Amino acid sequence: MVDPIETFDDFLPEALRRRSPAPLVDIGANLTHASFARDLEAVLSRARAANVTTLILTGTDREHAEQAVDLARRLPGLYATAGVHPHDASRWDAALERAMGELHRQPEVVAVGECGLDFNRNFSTPDEQERAFEAQLGLAAQNGKPLFLHERDAGRRMREMLHAWRDDLADAVVHCFTADRATLHGYLDLDLHIGLTGWLCDERRGHHLRELVGEIPLDRLMVETDCPYLLPRHLPAKLKGRRHEPALLPWIVREIAHWRGIAELELARATTTTARAFFRLPADQTQHDAQPEEQ
Repeated sequence: MVDPIETFDDFLPEALRRRSPAPLVDIGANLTHASFARDLEAVLSRARAANVTTLILTGTDREHAEQAVDLARRLPGLYATAGVHPHDASRWDAALERAMGELHRQPEVVAVGECGLDFNRNFSTPDEQERAFEAQLGLAAQNGKPLFLHERDAGRRMREMLHAWRDDLADAVVHCFTADRATLHGYLDLDLHIGLTGWLCDERRGHHLRELVGEIPLDRLMVETDCPYLLPRHLPAKLKGRRHEPALLPWIVREIAHWRGIAELELARATTTTARAFFRLPADQTQHDAQPEEQ
């Protein structure tokens, strides 16, 4: 059997191997996706080589949350979320609520979610989505953990529901934010955090975000790949299979820093500090040991 550590860089062309000048936290990595089953060790090795030192594995339903917890227990630098995505809200029932409550008590679980509203595709009806979301807001209020939120074409209703619960909730992040300025400021007015992905790097649909990144306070901004989805379109080389992965996060950070008009090092340090505080993660020694690289 070939040692994946020895061949961890085979997947990425030389032109795509970029190391962040400071350690990064990828707050949204779907590493329980089937596409990572064959080479997860190599994926993690490439992430470490890129200075992506901490990964929050997204739990979008019971099965994937349990898988994320198992990985977080076995592998250093990994943590998990546990929730029910709005696409699967029709499955919400008392048994699932109990299972989620148990998962939230696990020390590896650092947030409630991915949960929220998605009125774009409506795989579950809006009523089913609101019922499941309301229940998960209640769970977050009980356990005091932050929320990892999903929203598409449902900004007004999302804000209404969050406003009703806001005094009872800890922190919350709208992950993979793609909406407009009014929606952004509505979330900021609720004291929410914002997660940005490679959507910003897509000239077809993400160009409007370039004008908004400077309006997000630096202490409310976090970064993520949402891999294996949302592969950045601005990469300087083709990627076989087009599967996104955490090692490519530095390219997203570089793009965000460009449009904010700040150094990549400053953005990397700030988003990592914010993420570690948001998810209440232990101190990461690599942050103190790492030396900035030349830009």
